[in-house]
Amino acid sequence: MKERIEFTKAVAAGNDFIIIDRFKIRNIKYKIRNTNLAKMLCQRKISIGADGLLLIEASKRCDFKMRIFNPDGSEVNMCGNGIRCAVLYAAKRKICSRKMTIETRAGELSAEVKQDKVRIKMSKPKDLRLKFDLDVNGKRENISFINTGVPHVVFFVQGLDSFNVPDIGRAIRYHAEFQPKGTNTNFVEVLDRDHICLRTYERGVEQETLACGTGAVASAIITASQMEHPQGKHKIRVDTQSGEALFVYFKIEKGAVSDIYLEGRAEIVYKGGLYV
Repeated sequence: MKERIEFTKAVAAGNDFIIIDRFKIRNIKYKIRNTNLAKMLCQRKISIGADGLLLIEASKRCDFKMRIFNPDGSEVNMCGNGIRCAVLYAAKRKICSRKMTIETRAGELSAEVKQDKVRIKMSKPKDLRLKFDLDVNGKRENISFINTGVPHVVFFVQGLDSFNVPDIGRAIRYHAEFQPKGTNTNFVEVLDRDHICLRTYERGVEQETLACGTGAVASAIITASQMEHPQGKHKIRVDTQSGEALFVYFKIEKGAVSDIYLEGRAEIVYKGGLYV
């Protein structure tokens, strides 16, 4: 006999997520494994369809815990826009107040909901590598790398709208340099000192998505780090393929990046049930 799974669909800057609430219904135990559930539910056209599956669970040290699964079934440490959707859901369901802490595999994060905007404080990035060459499809390309909870390559380009994101993104995502886990790939066009456009090929989704929160943070930090005078506070607008803008706040002191915030709109789209 099939079991009914209650879910909520949420969107942040064009990234869409399926949320399953295991916080208030703690005793429910689905027969299907989380990884298989993600593979099943995230498929577009034949199921709900989404960029990822979010599980809301109880936490012993934070207001709640969030687990994130990609459409390929892999569990990841962090998802910026996913967390913003989970935060909005938690506030609307009154799991906690509009200021909250979240337990993730990337560490404990804090967040705040203000009307339709959600602002989260990100964990400190690591493994920053600026301006190194990489052989991509037989051509030497200059790229940068940073881990903002998950790994991200940042590739600066001209003519972003016509750039071949799927092919180049896939080649970098599976490049030997980033194995065995691979990397997300961000293509950035700089419009101004505090304004960039972004397209992202996402690992686990295995295609370009309309936005990427951790990718926006990675791209903003690397953009600022390569400025002639990077020291000080930064607020960078990141235009995504969905048409919405994300805002990344941080400061750079003596080469160290801190006080990182990601802010943007999020919304609950619909609720429903699915038999699996």
